[in-house]
Amino acid sequence: MEDIVYYSELYDIYGGLLTEKQKKYFEDYYFHNLSFAEMAEAYEVSRNAAFKQIHIVLDKLCEYEKILQLKEKREKILSLVKDSKLQKELEEILYK
Repeated sequence: MEDIVYYSELYDIYGGLLTEKQKKYFEDYYFHNLSFAEMAEAYEVSRNAAFKQIHIVLDKLCEYEKILQLKEKREKILSLVKDSKLQKELEEILYK
């Protein structure tokens, strides 16, 4: 479950850097809960190809975070804010 949340957060931040195909695979797997077999059938590829595509996307998202550290920086900013109203407003800005 933690992985789903982590990768979804990375996708929210870096999803715009992925190709349309990569976005579709990620969304089908993580948001629509399709299995590799279901994705393979939908895209007319092998189950292994669907599996590989998901791992390529996850590797890209992790690489973007490793280089840019935007998720980490957002969390640091929010941890510094003690005022709950201001923290909520910042969350709305940072997580849109």
